[in-house]
Amino acid sequence: MLFWYGHGGGGGWGWFAAMVGMVLFWALVITVGALAFRALSRSGPAGEGEPGRRHPGWHPAGPPPDAERILAERYARGEIEDEEYQRRLAVLRSSRAGPAAPDAPKP
Repeated sequence: MLFWYGHGGGGGWGWFAAMVGMVLFWALVITVGALAFRALSRSGPAGEGEPGRRHPGWHPAGPPPDAERILAERYARGEIEDEEYQRRLAVLRSSRAGPAAPDAPKP
């Protein structure tokens, strides 16, 4: 016991050790609580992460998004302007029709 009936206790070092021990104890409790909350708040089996959250090496299940969807997402985020969106969308839709067939040679 610290300063038990006024005998011993280590003087100032006893108070210092008790204070450091208290700070370390609460830091450990808060860290464990934060890590437990983080692990339990993740959705999906085995904490795969939030559906919209992307981690390095993370790939969504299913087919990759098509080019028009990626273009629409970039437009929605404000990465490209109206004119550029319309121009690129026209190029994408025209390329889906395939290249024009060369004219057949005439005999």
